[in-house]
Amino acid sequence: MQPPKHIVSAATIVLNEKQEILLIKGPKRGWEMPGGQVEEGESLKQAAIRETMEESGIEVEITRFCGMFQNVERSICNTLFLAKPIGGKPTISPESLKVGFFPIEQALKMVTLKNFRQRIEYCLDEKLQPFCIEF
Repeated sequence: MQPPKHIVSAATIVLNEKQEILLIKGPKRGWEMPGGQVEEGESLKQAAIRETMEESGIEVEITRFCGMFQNVERSICNTLFLAKPIGGKPTISPESLKVGFFPIEQALKMVTLKNFRQRIEYCLDEKLQPFCIEF
């Protein structure tokens, strides 16, 4: 029997003091929250912090674990955290063509891929947390 091959990722919904959301515009998927794969020996929180910094230039502090979206067919677990900015400035990278903070309503309209908008909405609604959404 072959061992399972799962992908685990960690993403952040970063809210600033103006209640604006940090989004990155990737070269393939358009506007989304920063995040990416958890590396071996790295915690989920550490991965969320690292990926946010790498993709956006923004240093964050995790404020809450919100939940998980699981793509059952592809064996991908996407963990989601709420965070606040504590340093840095919006900076593009090879993974992000544009970076910025946007009002919540505008940000939700900008995020069009798959269930990414739903992920943001679930992270912004404490009544839905913690969540485990399978798709």
